Amino acid sequence: MAKISKEEVEEIALLARLRLTEAEVERLRGELTAILGYVEKLQGLNTDGVEPMTHAVPLDCPLRADEVGPSFSQDEALSSAPQALEGHFGVPRIIEVD
Repeated sequence: MAKISKEEVEEIALLARLRLTEAEVERLRGELTAILGYVEKLQGLNTDGVEPMTHAVPLDCPLRADEVGPSFSQDEALSSAPQALEGHFGVPRIIEVD
């Protein structure tokens, strides 16, 4: 069974923008290794004759016609916005980029 390294957990955390303690890194190493072990078991199953699916239960998703309807102008949409910048909604930055 493939084991996840500490460095791999730290890389995943970095990509997900998570700060993990050493204890969390070690706990996640075990959890991710267990998940990969389960996936390895699933890969060993014979799936001949099993129809691929996207959902475990039938899903009825009727489509409607895509028709143009009444809508706000850009000025109307931005009129009650707390902040508008160059014709767009202004929102505070929530992710700091290093």
